[in-house]
Amino acid sequence: MHVTRLPTAILAAVACFLPLLTSSADAQRRYDDRGYGYDRGYDNRGPRQQRNVAGVFDYYALVLSWSPTHCASEDGKRDEMQCNRRDGRRYNFVLHGLWPQYERGFPNDCPTRDRPFVPQRVIDSILDVMPARGLVIHEYRKHGTCSGLDPAGYFDLARQLYNRIRIPERYVNPFDVQFVAPEELMREMIAANPELKPDMMAISCGGPGNRLKEVRVCFTKSGQLRSCGQNEDQRRMCSARQMYVPPVRSSAKGTRGNGRPATEDRDSGHGGNGQDGRRDDRGTHPAPSRDYLPGPRI
Repeated sequence: MHVTRLPTAILAAVACFLPLLTSSADAQRRYDDRGYGYDRGYDNRGPRQQRNVAGVFDYYALVLSWSPTHCASEDGKRDEMQCNRRDGRRYNFVLHGLWPQYERGFPNDCPTRDRPFVPQRVIDSILDVMPARGLVIHEYRKHGTCSGLDPAGYFDLARQLYNRIRIPERYVNPFDVQFVAPEELMREMIAANPELKPDMMAISCGGPGNRLKEVRVCFTKSGQLRSCGQNEDQRRMCSARQMYVPPVRSSAKGTRGNGRPATEDRDSGHGGNGQDGRRDDRGTHPAPSRDYLPGPRI
């Protein structure tokens, strides 16, 4: 039996080319394995019938994360796109995600007709307000698939709702550490967004010093503000008397998430994490020394 052997040069070329064919898909799988941890401890119990069915849910939670808290974490130290940018850009509130919710619990990883692959052009289109490629992919696969929208439609809606929320001035570009009660931040959000009511939002804090982690704002499927469900339980999410708010410390002018001046109109973007950690009610707020290290970390 005669066996034809391919020239060594051809075999080498094939070996070099094969990884390119699968690199994009492999990269998206790797992002899913990172385990962002933002959603841990979250009640995902939903109705037993029609659970995890695309398009079957009660409302959206728009999740805005306080970027300096993420950037002070161990994960943030390695986050070159959001926290260690070479251009020195800093963020305040960034878009963490748009989560379909049941009145109690939430769907996740809903089966779809097509494989939930997020095109690169869609990833690139949202990075100005969600500055983490891996998070973009993770959020669509876990939450976006349950919206019933394709990746482009899901992130278009997320941006529209994100742009509707105005950030109170003191959080646009703070240079100094702040200690703020959750109720105080809520009042300031309502003052900046008069259409908001207390039951339409919730504040999350946790970790060292009860750090501010995220603000959630609830919307109907059609994009109208509405009261939140049981998922946004304020006492569970942050029962501290005060929160430690790390500073943005960027420039005197300040930018929002999309780099536009903080004084731009309502449709401007603005500069998101949210794992509920242990909380106490004692009002103590240790400020870890690493927050004061020099360099473009936040």
